[in-house]
Amino acid sequence: MTSLLARLRHAATRPADIVLLTGGAEERVPWAELHEEAKAAAAGLQARGIRPDDHVAILGPTSRELVTAIQAVWLAGATLIVLPLPMRMASIEEFVAQTRARMRGADTDLLLIDHQLLPFVEPVEGDPPMVRLDEVGGDAASYRTVADDPERLVILQFTSGSTSDPKGVMIHDRTLCANLDAIVQAGELTDHDVLVSWLPLYHDMGLVGLLTVPMTTGTPLVLAAPQDFTAAPGRWMEWLATYRGTVTAGPNFSWVLAARALNRMEPLDLSCVRIALNGAEPVDPDNVAALVAAGERHGLRPGSVFPAYGMAELGIGGAFPEPLSGLRVDIVDGRVLETERYAAPVAAAAPTARPLARLGQPVPGLQMRIVDPESGQALGEREVGELEIRGSSVTSGYYKRPDATVELFHDGWMRTGDLAYLVDGELVICGRIKDVIIVGGRNVFPQDIERAVGEVPAVRAGNVIAFGTDSGRGSQHIVVVAEVKLDDAADAREVRRAISARVRATAGLSAKDVVLVSAGTLPKTSSGKVQRSLCRTRWLAGELELVHA
Repeated sequence: MTSLLARLRHAATRPADIVLLTGGAEERVPWAELHEEAKAAAAGLQARGIRPDDHVAILGPTSRELVTAIQAVWLAGATLIVLPLPMRMASIEEFVAQTRARMRGADTDLLLIDHQLLPFVEPVEGDPPMVRLDEVGGDAASYRTVADDPERLVILQFTSGSTSDPKGVMIHDRTLCANLDAIVQAGELTDHDVLVSWLPLYHDMGLVGLLTVPMTTGTPLVLAAPQDFTAAPGRWMEWLATYRGTVTAGPNFSWVLAARALNRMEPLDLSCVRIALNGAEPVDPDNVAALVAAGERHGLRPGSVFPAYGMAELGIGGAFPEPLSGLRVDIVDGRVLETERYAAPVAAAAPTARPLARLGQPVPGLQMRIVDPESGQALGEREVGELEIRGSSVTSGYYKRPDATVELFHDGWMRTGDLAYLVDGELVICGRIKDVIIVGGRNVFPQDIERAVGEVPAVRAGNVIAFGTDSGRGSQHIVVVAEVKLDDAADAREVRRAISARVRATAGLSAKDVVLVSAGTLPKTSSGKVQRSLCRTRWLAGELELVHA
């Protein structure tokens, strides 16, 4: 297995380009040219004292400078930390505090920062030196080649913080390369593929899956900025059609927006797409069906839908289905799942039927098993427990967090915190262990409630959080918090009643509290995942921004 540096050098010999789409402009750059610019930037880093194993953080929006700097950090032999640009900021102060905490937690030696953000991050004592991204460059001829080291720490990837405080996942050279190889093999990627991405580069799916794979293989890449997608989701589909994209990816909510856009758009040619990866958050079969229906007149092949499983602790890729096999569901008895933690197959028409996406088999180099969360004993097929993983692309742990690292592993297997089961060797995810609501001996999955409540008129789909609160009797009550857009207090009462009815219909239980909050105020991670534990904390403290309180 070749090193990361060797892969970057090899990719520079390939004839393919990266096409950068920022602010509506197209910039086509051969990988060879970008590599030379990265060598010049690496020389600039070396001139500023950066040595192998130093830590360099980058803060900035998607741009040519950002992509170049990412490769430059690796060429200098340094560890890369791409700092998040939060999707939602309560205030500039909160953003700066989060940025500073990550920088210091990662022992950052140098911060490369976009000039637009520099005024907001004024250095204080204890901060690392800061250099503008557009002023990093040096002389490529003076670049000093760095020796390969499979044990070199190449990425510190902060977790999303969806269920706990963000932690720095350590990804070493050998770990990253193993996962890159696994992604290429399981995804059957070739030189004929064209990757299209708008995903943020501070997120593992965007950084590793959609940037580092083409950057190290010399595969064509079309890269846009997240804000260009969110401003007009239909652009994503237009990029795929225009550039004959074959591989793309996004979380479930983005495919919902894409389906809505496709229903309104003039016909496109999406026939080249063979992998439309749906990951990073739970895959909703109904949403996938809506995407397939919307994409039919645009030539989108139903089989291109690619529900997958991944996490930062693996680099990114964990389990992939067979390409072009499309979404396949396992239909189980929801009540049995909740009460007995067993995935009992039932007919689709059964009143308690619950469809769950089959996420394929472990990518090459990984093994998966399901264990009882309490005893740690291995479970059989269709028995629900905690997913554990071991193999060549598993992280060695969390940076300077020996306590969290010890907790992460069990008998040499990495604990994921995901409730799951295996069927025919394929992975099915049920939810996060920490998020499960326990009511009367039942394990109620908040995603089911959130999905149903999101269908209530006036509720913003994808912006609902359900969590449990202690009832004092060894059980929990259900609380639902939903973002809404309302005109008057009467509407609020009607929406609350509708949400309560939807909770009873979905879970067979009543909600203790239904809270309506202003649009854009639910706590989310930098990658857009809802933060249930933080929402619960704010609810208990009375800190939610209520609508018609």
